[in-house]
Amino acid sequence: MTVIPGGQVVTLEGLRIGVLGGTGPQGKGLGLRFAIAGHAVVLGSRDVTRASEAAEETRAMRPQMELDVRGGTNEEAAAFGDVVVLAVPYEGHQATVTSLAAALDGKIVVDCVNPMAFDKAGAVPVDVREGSAAEQTAALAPGARVVSAFHDVSARRLFGTNSSVNTDILVCGDDVDAKTLVIGLATQVPGMRGIDAGPLRLSRELEALTTVLLAINKRYKTHAGVRITGV
Repeated sequence: MTVIPGGQVVTLEGLRIGVLGGTGPQGKGLGLRFAIAGHAVVLGSRDVTRASEAAEETRAMRPQMELDVRGGTNEEAAAFGDVVVLAVPYEGHQATVTSLAAALDGKIVVDCVNPMAFDKAGAVPVDVREGSAAEQTAALAPGARVVSAFHDVSARRLFGTNSSVNTDILVCGDDVDAKTLVIGLATQVPGMRGIDAGPLRLSRELEALTTVLLAINKRYKTHAGVRITGV
């Protein structure tokens, strides 16, 4: 059982989690932390060989734990997961969700994609017609239970040998039960808390915040996170 901010107790045991884009830094990092928490993880990719290599690399981060992590296609990861994490580059976001919409029907889909572009000054948010990547997912896969989360955590903090990840995770969504489960998943990671940040329409602010954190990281040569006081 996991106690989340506010005192609610959430039961999270042996979930099946599929990660779309699981060969990237964010996907591997989240896969590692979820596996450490005791969940079964499939890291998905368009390239099965890369997915298998990413799974092997992830298991090697905690060789003493025999983590339940394997590689597969994005289609296999979507079919496998009770919870499906979208960690693909924004350029491939729309096509990925469109192609897998049927497989995502009825599932909790955690969108952590950050729509952004880069120029000489650094990262800048880009406009999404639906308002945010998460809202785009909800529009393209209307049967999915979409939650927006894990935008504000550094991939380097996630995918490492450190036992604690020192940050809060801001979580937006309209499905209360799905959002509560994702808050619980975040809170299972030592040093991390899931914080209810409101409805899905506020995802655009979460996604844009990542560009601010990247600017802080560049200025101070760090991997910044967010802490919410008073909760």
